[in-house]
Formats: sequence, C-alpha cells, structure tokens
Amino acid sequence: MGRVFFFIYCMISVDGLAVEFGGTTLFSDISFQINEKDRIALMGKNGAGKSTLLKILAGVRQPTRGKVSAPKDCVIAYLPQHLMTEDGRTVFEETSQAFAHLHAMEAEIEAMNKELAERTDYESDSYMELIEKVSTLSEKFYAIDLTHFEEDVEKALLGLGFERSDFDKPTSSFSGGWRMRIELAKLLLQNPDVLLLDEPTNHLDIESIQWLEEFLINSAKAVIVISHDRKFVDSITTRTIEVTMGRIYDYKATYSHYLELRKERREQQQKMIQETKDFIERFKGTYSKTLQVQSRVKMLEKLEIIEVDEDDTSRLRLKFPPSPRSGNYPVIMEGVGKTYAQNLTGPHPDLPQGEGVDCLTTDEQYTSLPSLGRGKGEGPHVVFQNVNLTIERGDKVAFVGRNGEGKSTLVKCIMNEIEHDGTLTLGHNVQIGYFAQNQASLLDENLTVFQTIDDVAKGDIRNKIRDLLGAFMFGGPEESMKKVKVLSGGERTRLALLKLLLEPVNLLILDEPTNHLDIKTKDILKQALIDFDGTLIVVSHDRDFLDGLVTKVYEFGNQRVREHLCGIYEFLETKKMESLRELEKK
Repeated sequence: MGRVFFFIYCMISVDGLAVEFGGTTLFSDISFQINEKDRIALMGKNGAGKSTLLKILAGVRQPTRGKVSAPKDCVIAYLPQHLMTEDGRTVFEETSQAFAHLHAMEAEIEAMNKELAERTDYESDSYMELIEKVSTLSEKFYAIDLTHFEEDVEKALLGLGFERSDFDKPTSSFSGGWRMRIELAKLLLQNPDVLLLDEPTNHLDIESIQWLEEFLINSAKAVIVISHDRKFVDSITTRTIEVTMGRIYDYKATYSHYLELRKERREQQQKMIQETKDFIERFKGTYSKTLQVQSRVKMLEKLEIIEVDEDDTSRLRLKFPPSPRSGNYPVIMEGVGKTYAQNLTGPHPDLPQGEGVDCLTTDEQYTSLPSLGRGKGEGPHVVFQNVNLTIERGDKVAFVGRNGEGKSTLVKCIMNEIEHDGTLTLGHNVQIGYFAQNQASLLDENLTVFQTIDDVAKGDIRNKIRDLLGAFMFGGPEESMKKVKVLSGGERTRLALLKLLLEPVNLLILDEPTNHLDIKTKDILKQALIDFDGTLIVVSHDRDFLDGLVTKVYEFGNQRVREHLCGIYEFLETKKMESLRELEKK
C-alpha cells in the first residue's frame, strides 16, 4: 500500500540532498516530499540556496549528493527569476512552445510508422518492439486533445490581458512584465503536475498578481514559490519550507503563521535548555542525582538547536534626517500630458518597463490617458494627457496601474527628466529624493559599501551604520568592505536605496523600491516611510508594502489617471466591484 500511496499523492521526493561548491556547503542532507495540491513557500535570506534548490527540483542543476525522484509521467514546469523568452518569435509562436514536446512526440510517431511501413522483417524481435513502442506512444499522444491548441493559446493570452492585435508582434517589443505573462501562459497551457516559480511577481502589476493568485489557488496542482511578496505568499501557500544555515524547517502553515510558530518553538526550546542547565548546575555534585545529571547532559549534546540565519532587526528603526519644510503643495499638475511622435518597434527609452499596478478613483479628476502601444504603429502615441492633480505636503500616495501605462513616465516629468505638455509646478523649497532602478549606476564605484553610507549618515544614526547595513543585507565585515564596482545589480540597488533614505529631503519619489528587498528589510523600510514627515510618491505593485503606508492612490490605465482618496485595499475592493458592474453591462 505504501508504494501505491506514493505514486498517487507524492509528486516529488527529495532524499539526502547536498550542494557544495568552492569548499562551501550551501546545504546538506535535506529531505522532504512535495505532495499533490501542496502550495509551498520556499523562504530564507538571500544566498541561503532557495533558487539553487528550485533549479535542482526543475532538473536544470545537479546536486553534489542525494537524489530527486518523481513519477515517470510527472510534468514539472519551471519559471526562473530571469526570463528565457526567445526574441525571434511572435507572442503567439512563443506561447505555442508550450506544446513543442507534443509536436515532437507526433513527429516521432510519424517517423516510427514510416519505418514500420518500409521494413519487411515482420517476425523479428526488433520489429515487434517497434510496434509496441509506437502503440504506447500513440496511445499517450492521442489521449491529449491537440485539435484545439490554437484556441487554447488564444484563451490563455486573452485571459492574461493581451489583445488579439498583440499575437503577431515580436516578443522583443514587450516590457518585462508582459514577457513574464507570456511565460506564465506557457506554463498554464502545459497543465503541469508541479509548478516551480522563482520570484514571479517581480515584473507583474497588481492585476497580474491577483490573476496569478487565483490561478494557483483554483487551478494549479502542486506549487513551490520563492517570493519576497508577503501578501502573495500568504495568499497562495499552505506550507512553508525555510532554508537556513544549510538546513530546512518544514511547517504546514502560511509564512506569517510559520514565523509565529517558529518563534514559539525557539522560545520553548531556549526555556527548556535553560531549565536543563540549571538542573545540571544544581545537582552536578549530588550522588543521588548523578544518573539524572548525566542523562540531561547527553540530551543537550544531542539536541538539534533551532537556528535562524538572520540578525535580530526587530528593534531597528530607520529614521530620516530632519529636512527643511516645503510649501503646502509640493506638486501641482494642470493639463499635463506626454505624447511621442510615433509608436516604436521596441520599447521607447523614456517609456516605463516592468511597472506595477496601482490606484483608481471615481472622482472628477478622472483624467484622460491613452494606453501605451506595445508594438509597431503609425502616428503620434499619447502616453497620457490632461492630468490634473495636487499633492499636498505630508501626502503619501501610490502610483498604480498595469505595466506600461505611464507611471514611471509621469515620475520623470516631475523630475524634469523629459519634456511634457501642460503645467507642472513644484512647490516652495521642495527637495526631491528620487529612487529608480537605474539610480544604482550613479554610485561611486571606488567607494566601499561602508564608505558609501558613512559619507551621508548624520547624527545618532552614525552609531547604527553597521546595523543598517545588516538590515539591507550587507551584514558582516566582508560585505561592508566590498567596493561598489564588484557588487551585483541587486546589491547596488539596495545600497542606492539606503543611501537615499539617509539624505535630507522633503519629497521622496520611489519607483519600485522593493524588488530586491527581502521581507525583513521591506518591513524596516516601510516603517521608516510611515515615520517620514515629508511627502511620498511610491510606484509599487507590492500590496502588503503599500497597505497602511499610502492614503491616496492614483490609478493609471485606459489612457486615464484617476485619484482615489483611500488605501490600497479599499481601492482594490472598489476595482473588483467596478469590474462586476462592467461585466453586467456587457
């Protein structure tokens, strides 16, 4: 019965897995099972080995020791953190690659049938083996209905927000968020038994993330996901596996619940250890208690200590330096618009790529904003027009909307980086701090990480520089002494963000600040922004990050910008109701 149970319910079995490289052990002797309908969050600090473990499960990397077992017909689909979309195909052609293995199977069957027709050794063993092979493969192939595969591709793409006019456009003309949707469509069409997703929300807007959540909850089989998006992880997962210090801890709980359980377990263990040590110390010279003392000593030696590879930053608060008071209205826009001469074959250098979705209103400030073209086209291309908005001192607002609707473009208008129509006025004494993904390229490459922060830190915060660096994943002397020029793109981004937060400004503009931050670092950043007494504009797709931070939302979409005087979840609830009403109208 045990073996039957395994093949029905166990999708993947991991036994004694170890990974070593360069004399370093990433993890050792890891064992666990992935069962049907499991939705697992694979958690741990950056560098703990999460992505490596996912690659091993996907079969694209081999472990040093141990093995991964799966049923022969188990279909595993893997979405890596970095896209592999081919640039030489159209959207429809690339999505149809989901069926490439089936077309290869069909070609193999045709080749074998042709060989059978040409051969005359009807009584030979090899001929009978060929008949058996083609029969088995044909039975498997014809059990799959490929007659409507084009219709299935069309449904998947339309469901993910593509227009039919997009189908014949090259994938290279789409932003990172749209290319991610193409990959997701391919995975959906494969109907895999196990779905492996590495940071799937990094390039998705809020609407896409919500669609992905619903798909994973309602349609997916087994799922393992790596994500720093706490809301996404908590919404979709029912089990958490944390990779830390070369080991794993496996709980049948959401990530937030897991953190509570782990804390309770550590506290209980530490209490038990202390009580045991007190007993040993008290009775170590008492003859009548010798056996009990020895038993407790052995128990402590064998005890598996619950270890967590992270510094305690729960009490660390990042405080902004005092900055001059700005005027009452830091940003005023009247009839602001942005138009390009024509659509381009590829993305325009000024157009936002890989943005997130945000906020919409039912106000008279529902201003017009023609949608971004995503491929070849003729004539002028209007990104947005007639935008009228006023941001007051102390406001904390979110720019949200589907990828490519102009959020980053409007930010660049505020920064005076690109020309625009209409009037855009910055208030008295406004001092802007601006963060975007390309800010990392402006760092001095010859400074160390520590020097970069030490140069801008003022006052009491100077005593906590190393704590701050640790919170932003630069803990330890080796990391803080690295020169900027040897840092990865993600590391530079984190350093640029921390540097900005320590500079005195009164208008802070952050464009996708959380993409390279882990959950703990995002919590520290969010609390700092809540405490910030200046004005904040944030472009983000991270709902958990925006929740409790912003009180006003500007939604970009359908060639318009709408203002919503509410938080992010109130906005999302409103959007859902509006969608239902629109459905009824149709």
